[in-house]
Amino acid sequence: MEQLGIIKSNAEIRESARKQLVGRWGPAILAYFIITIIVGLPGTIPDVGFIISLLIAGPFALGQTIYSIKFKRGEQVFIENIFDGFKRFSTAFVLQFLISLFVFLWSLLLIIPGVIAYLGYSQAFYILNDNPGLTATEALNRSKEMMKGYRGKFFMLQLSFLGWGILCILTLGIGFLWLVPYMNISFANFYDNLKNAHGSF
Repeated sequence: MEQLGIIKSNAEIRESARKQLVGRWGPAILAYFIITIIVGLPGTIPDVGFIISLLIAGPFALGQTIYSIKFKRGEQVFIENIFDGFKRFSTAFVLQFLISLFVFLWSLLLIIPGVIAYLGYSQAFYILNDNPGLTATEALNRSKEMMKGYRGKFFMLQLSFLGWGILCILTLGIGFLWLVPYMNISFANFYDNLKNAHGSF
């Protein structure tokens, strides 16, 4: 666990993720690949695809969060953990719906307010995972509070993967099998570092 008050650089966060993935790439690649396939599949279904996507987006977002944070923390993790979000279906569904709605509404003003809103809500599923008794609104509010002063840092962390993303496209998408786990474990490290540094949330 990180020491209280110590905020890591984004380079250190990515390095931590790489170390955690050593010897464990296979399970991580499989887990995130399954999530990508299942979440993307409804888009190929005419008429009802959008409704299905709307229903499963939240639970899978929570399931992915659960898998990522357990993986990062060195806990025992299984492929089936990606489905754990369905155990809290209603809260996960409402949380994803509210995030999508608020980001959309802020984006109507301009793109930048939408991005700022997204960054503010970015830790909500992690917070919900650590505090299962929270409502979706409470998780959102805690995320906004947690991200005060750190939206830019998280944005730069995400942006740091852009070059890797371009390279993955050049590999006809095969490289994303490695990039997606790397990104998700890095984001889990960002959350845990911020949480432990503040000693709250």
